[in-house]
Amino acid sequence: MRILGLDVGEKKIGVAISDELGLIAQGIDVIKRSNDGKDMDIICEIVSKYKVRKIVIGLPKNMNGTLGPSSKAVKDYATKLQNTIEIETDFWDERLTTVAAERTLLEADVSRKKRKEVIDKLAAVLILQSYLDFKSRVDSRKELL
Repeated sequence: MRILGLDVGEKKIGVAISDELGLIAQGIDVIKRSNDGKDMDIICEIVSKYKVRKIVIGLPKNMNGTLGPSSKAVKDYATKLQNTIEIETDFWDERLTTVAAERTLLEADVSRKKRKEVIDKLAAVLILQSYLDFKSRVDSRKELL
């Protein structure tokens, strides 16, 4: 079962996909947001192409764990997405994923221009990979019981 990871921002959406076993996340795209729903159409195409069964959406939380205006915007987007395509969705805490993505790209000596192009995709990978790792740990514990 493939899982799609989204890092929904005001201007762009980072997109990552899991492998079929749900173990490894890989970045596949950065979608420019549009008011006419083209971004939703692209996500629907990705869901169909990869036979996605679930979408994990990064939820921006404040450092104290509360939800702010950005969280509301992401939840509103998720609602629109669910109304467009019937698919299971889940939210995942995305605190500091963009910071981690930026740090990773800096350490890899990626140019500023290239960082701007890929940071959202890398943030989506980090969101999805942390979700997959958590799910794997939970599933492993269930097997032990």
